[in-house]
Amino acid sequence: RVAEVLHNGVLLTDGRVLPAELVVWAAGVKAPDFLKDLGGLETNRINQLVVRPTLQTTQDDDVFAMGDCAACAWPGHGTVPPRAQAAHQQATHLYKQIRRRLVGKPLQDYAYRDFGSLVSLGEFSTVGNMMGGLIGGSLVVEGAFARLMYLSLYKMHELALHGPAKVTLDTLARLITRRTEPHVKLH
Repeated sequence: RVAEVLHNGVLLTDGRVLPAELVVWAAGVKAPDFLKDLGGLETNRINQLVVRPTLQTTQDDDVFAMGDCAACAWPGHGTVPPRAQAAHQQATHLYKQIRRRLVGKPLQDYAYRDFGSLVSLGEFSTVGNMMGGLIGGSLVVEGAFARLMYLSLYKMHELALHGPAKVTLDTLARLITRRTEPHVKLH
């Protein structure tokens, strides 16, 4: 367990120091506290609503959950990770299922597909891995290509949330302000 992050490493509660030039802190995800007491619905230890493969909660067929708020089984892996790609897939699936339910058709099960991960470590450093698709296994990507992939995925998520008009205007505004704002470098 971490007691303190030092300038040259990490101090553990048992007194050991792990030397490090760079420390990345990953705290994890926890759903909002109000979910644990929401209408008697079943939750897990991090307040996620436990859902069936249809994304319906286990206690109420009329309540659906997705994204960080849902504890969705991923056969052979535990639960679906609370990541943007999972939430995006669940949102698309849930939209179709609600339409099916409204016309009286049976619901279909959600199946998560891991497309890999990309992590931006600043403006000039991005790393990741791509799963399946192109090569059937895992492919590590880094550098400019990984950065381009990261930015493309980020724009796709913005488009899904805000629509093309807002994303276009926001992108143009960012490009203009980036060119006109002063660049201060602290040493």
